[in-house]
Parts: sequence; structure tokens; C-alpha cells
Amino acid sequence: MFVIIVGGGKVGSHLAVLLLNEGHEIKIIDDRPAVVDHLQRELPAGSVLAGDGSSPTVLEAAGIRRAKVLAAVTAADEANLVITSLARFEFGVPRVIARVNDPRNEWMFNAEMGVDVALNQADILAKLIAEEMSLGDMMTLLKLRRGQYALVEEKLPAKSKALGVALKNLRLPEACVIAAVIRKGKVLIPKGDMMFEAGDEVLAVVDDDAAQTLRALFAPA
Repeated sequence: MFVIIVGGGKVGSHLAVLLLNEGHEIKIIDDRPAVVDHLQRELPAGSVLAGDGSSPTVLEAAGIRRAKVLAAVTAADEANLVITSLARFEFGVPRVIARVNDPRNEWMFNAEMGVDVALNQADILAKLIAEEMSLGDMMTLLKLRRGQYALVEEKLPAKSKALGVALKNLRLPEACVIAAVIRKGKVLIPKGDMMFEAGDEVLAVVDDDAAQTLRALFAPA
């Protein structure tokens, strides 16, 4: 999976290493010469792009049109909001994640600004994005019971094996509860006879093993 990281400081560089170790392709953008020089010495050739990550031209050069995830992790909240808005509304990046530096600004990091997940703790951000990459298109929304369980969201693709199957007939793992289904902007309470449709956003509470099983159930046939 291809991920663009804007911001090459401690958070961005740590995240880049995590994702590379998981086998993902990354491009990290920064406009500070000293930071770029350090990143080029530490990361594989071609992984670093010098430039302003809030510039559409620079994002185009980074390959944003094929990116599955963009993480805006600069030290400036204003810059992160510009970057997330461009990523979502100009380039249609499926997953947009932003770092919140000042907790007082967290209210601005919402869907209207193109943000799917806003986090203000660097370590949580790095671990969350790395986990999302390992789960394909499944996104972790919230960790529960000190990480033992998670609230996850997955959008069913057009050829998902679950399409047209009643909820009661799905072989759900034991540690999995379907909490809600969002269909065309409306929240549906799941019942046994509910049929899944393409584009449904399914919210579920799972443990790690159940998340993998659920991902396989929702995968394309």
C-alpha cells in the first residue's frame, strides 16, 4: 500500500520506518533542507521528496493520485488542515489522518476538513496507521480494554463476499459484534435479516483475531 507522509520530524520519520518495516511503500515530504538531508540518509532512495506538502504541485509530484492513505503530521495545525483538505477534496485520498499539535484546535479536525482520524499523541498515531495498513481497508476507530478489543470500520467493496448475505447467515467470529451499519448517510441498527449492500460502512467490535476473520468475510469474492 502506498502512503504519503507530510512532515519529516520525529513523528513522520518514525511512522515512515514503521510502514517500511511492514512492507509498505511510502513517500515522505518536508521542506526543511536539514531534515530532508537526514531523511535521505536514513530512508531508502526515492522515499523522500523536498517541498511544501501543502502545495498541490508537490503532492502531485509525490504521487498522491495513487495514495491510499495520507498522514499530515507537521508541527503546524494550520498546515495539517490545508493538507488534509487537499488530500480529500482535491485528490480523493481514501484515508486521511492528521496530527493535532494543540488540543484546543482538535474541534477543527473533522470530516468537513477532510480528516478521517485526528490524533494528538505521536506514538498512538504511528501505531494506529501501521495497524491500519496491516488490516487493508479496515480502519481502527477506537481501542478498548487497553487494546484488547477495537472498534473498527470497513466499507464493503462492490464485489464483497458479504453482499446479499443476511447478517444471521454470516459466519462471524465469536469475538465480533456488528454494532451498526451506515448506508447512504443513515445509521442502521443491524438485525438478523439485514442484507449487506455495496458501500455499506460496517462498524464492529472485535479482538485482533476476529478483525482478521472479519476482513476476510468482507473481502472481494
